[in-house]
Amino acid sequence: MLVRREEYLEKLSGFMNKPVIKVITGMRRCGKSTVMIMAADELKKNGVRDKNILYINKESLEFEFIQNAIELDKYVRSAFRNLSGKKYVFIDEVQEIKNWEKGVLSLQTDKISDIIITGSNAHLLSSELATLLSGRYVELRIFPLVFSEFLKFPLAMGKSADDAFRSFLKFGGLPGIHSFEDETHIYEYLNSVINTLLLKDVIRRNNIRDVHLLEKIFFYLLDNCGNITTAKSTSDFLKSQKTKVSVDTVQNYFRFLESAFMVYRIPRYDLKGKKYLEYYDKIYMGDTGLRAGAIGYKDRDISGILENIVLLELKKRGYDVSVGVQDGYEIDFIAQNKKDKIYIQVSRNLESEKTVQREFGNLLNINDNYRKYVITLDKFFPSDFNGITHQYLLDFLVNPAF
Repeated sequence: MLVRREEYLEKLSGFMNKPVIKVITGMRRCGKSTVMIMAADELKKNGVRDKNILYINKESLEFEFIQNAIELDKYVRSAFRNLSGKKYVFIDEVQEIKNWEKGVLSLQTDKISDIIITGSNAHLLSSELATLLSGRYVELRIFPLVFSEFLKFPLAMGKSADDAFRSFLKFGGLPGIHSFEDETHIYEYLNSVINTLLLKDVIRRNNIRDVHLLEKIFFYLLDNCGNITTAKSTSDFLKSQKTKVSVDTVQNYFRFLESAFMVYRIPRYDLKGKKYLEYYDKIYMGDTGLRAGAIGYKDRDISGILENIVLLELKKRGYDVSVGVQDGYEIDFIAQNKKDKIYIQVSRNLESEKTVQREFGNLLNINDNYRKYVITLDKFFPSDFNGITHQYLLDFLVNPAF
């Protein structure tokens, strides 16, 4: 069952037939290919002939022969030779083609076709070769399903919002999980996704030899989701487990995992000093399902998972996110875009006066007029507390006020 992800399709549609390369990025298995296939189907519905649409999937052996930019250029030109009308080439997992940028640029420069590509690497457009494309592309970032999208998929069908959210908490937002009904099969699928991501997007891409060390670092990050995590603290932990590793090596592995969209490092920002604090990032997963697939769902870890869900929601809405620090207090998220800044605290519930004072008090200490929110699983807590808005988490996810 294919579910349309309208927001992404609408964004992509707005750039079709424009003189820019459309670059779709995001974690492997997050739905990039499906969005691209649906975009191609839309073209066909609008009268574009099948032969004017070329789909190259680099995960298929059918296209194993395209290894470099020259072979890509030659194949596309040959396929479109003597064809009239608008032409479109879709290239899935373009990073598997050596020097792909030169091939894509050649096709774009000579106006051979409209070009849409996907890639599973955050640094896809940061290489020296990619500077060739400067000013010639637009990037569309695709995320795993956020909760409002999850509700349209099979695992949420026929369930109340609360029950659907429990499934979302346990399994995350990778679209592929909806092909399974049995919980064990879902976790097995998620575990296979982790193995694929590590092998294809981290180990092979970065020529990592010590696979066991990479796995140890990744599992340490999983277990510390939502916590301050430095390369040094990770190195120290591994040493306590009789695994010697340098801080530089850990830092490199962090970067490799981040490049594959498997983790996000969220910087901490000193609100008084107005500067970012180096080396003291918080780590979150690219999808909460990765954590579930590796170590299962544990209710005691729900606070970090809720923060992770809110983080991904904010990023999907286009906000840059940091963690706030002021006078020894921490603000879970500062969300900013070109128009707005919002402060957010995330908590499971507000069951005690101490929790209420902590969550709201941290925000009350911020002396500016930007909006401030406390987001929890409490349905009946007052919506206003000393000028700070409380919002039920599911309302925040389904009916966004920002």
